[in-house]
Amino acid sequence: MRSVVISYAKRLLFVTLAAGILALGLFFILPSSCFTPSLPFLFAFYYATSLLSFMILSRSLEKKFNMFVSVFMLTTALKLFLFITIMITYAFLNRKDAIPFLLNFFVLYIVYTVFEVIQVIGLTKSPVSAGNKNS
Repeated sequence: MRSVVISYAKRLLFVTLAAGILALGLFFILPSSCFTPSLPFLFAFYYATSLLSFMILSRSLEKKFNMFVSVFMLTTALKLFLFITIMITYAFLNRKDAIPFLLNFFVLYIVYTVFEVIQVIGLTKSPVSAGNKNS
């Protein structure tokens, strides 16, 4: 299962770099008020949370598929709670930068969530998990 996580980390790095390059390009096109100064940290944050979430999910899939479903729901709920807490806290502490931060946070949330869902679907269809689906 370690090779699956390493492969995921490489694909996640590619998505992060692609999103970063796109954001850099948009920085020169769009007004600077559309971007938060914390954007580079958001990329690191999303990379770390996505990788950690995938590691937990891949380990749970080794046991039973029913456990995987429960762990998936739990990690999703915890991530949503964490993300909402970060957005609200940042917005209260940095009112001037709240709108750009929330916009950037939401766009990255969509990008990373779509990527994660595609990867998790692939993980559940992989030969490694095929033996565990009936458990």
